[in-house]
Amino acid sequence: MLNVFGSAERNSGRKSIPALLMAIAVALLVPSFGQSSVMAQEETPPAADAAAAPPATEAEAAPADAAAAPATADPGAPQPSRSFLAYIARACGWFWGPAFLLVSFILVALIMMNLLQARRDVLLPTAFVEEFEQKLNAKDFQAAYEFARSDESFVARVLAAGMGRLSRGYEEAVEGMQEAGEDENMALEHRLSYVALIGTIAPMMGLMGTVQGMISSFDVIATSAVAPKPSQLADGISTALVTTLIGLMLAIPAMVFYGVLKNRIQRLVLEIGMVSEGLMGRFAAVGKKA
Repeated sequence: MLNVFGSAERNSGRKSIPALLMAIAVALLVPSFGQSSVMAQEETPPAADAAAAPPATEAEAAPADAAAAPATADPGAPQPSRSFLAYIARACGWFWGPAFLLVSFILVALIMMNLLQARRDVLLPTAFVEEFEQKLNAKDFQAAYEFARSDESFVARVLAAGMGRLSRGYEEAVEGMQEAGEDENMALEHRLSYVALIGTIAPMMGLMGTVQGMISSFDVIATSAVAPKPSQLADGISTALVTTLIGLMLAIPAMVFYGVLKNRIQRLVLEIGMVSEGLMGRFAAVGKKA
């Protein structure tokens, strides 16, 4: 019995080992299969919901895009700025822009012309004075007179006028030199006076633009049924301020150059008078002999 039971127990133990291994394998596989099925079930409903949900219309998609657009924009990013010249051109408009441009061209041309004219080598050339004095020292008075008449400088015209009246006496020669000097000085100042004229007119033009801009702004207020926007008033105000600014920008350089050139011309005219009197001083005895 013992043997029989022992053998039975050994047989049952041999048969229980494979069964135990099968049970362990099943126990390990079932939970993993359950987890995969659960995950598949959890992933499937969103897809099903997405498939079941109706597609969004364009009206519903547009607000979403509009709401997303400000989020992508950088509020701290610098905005594109307009150049100063473009702003001035827009504020001045079709009338004040060409008007100020024309005045500025005329002012630059007048300043350059007066700068080129009011120079020592043009009004009082050293080469002419030296050669004229050499002819006087050589007592070649006719050649000196012809040489002075052929030259276009200030001092040459003064000396030619004096020598042309030298036959009437020294006093007449000096009077002729003074008349010629006054004529030449008046011509220089007359040309320079246009610079001062622009310096006087430019602020008046700016003031006129200011008045026009303010009138247009008040007209917008008067004709608007509701309170006008600041952008509607900004055009007239910008025209008023920009025209005033340009008028001052033209007037200030014009007055500065006028003062500088006038002082230079007066200094050169005084020097020309001294040089011409010194050259003609050797003829002072002509009147006494006559």
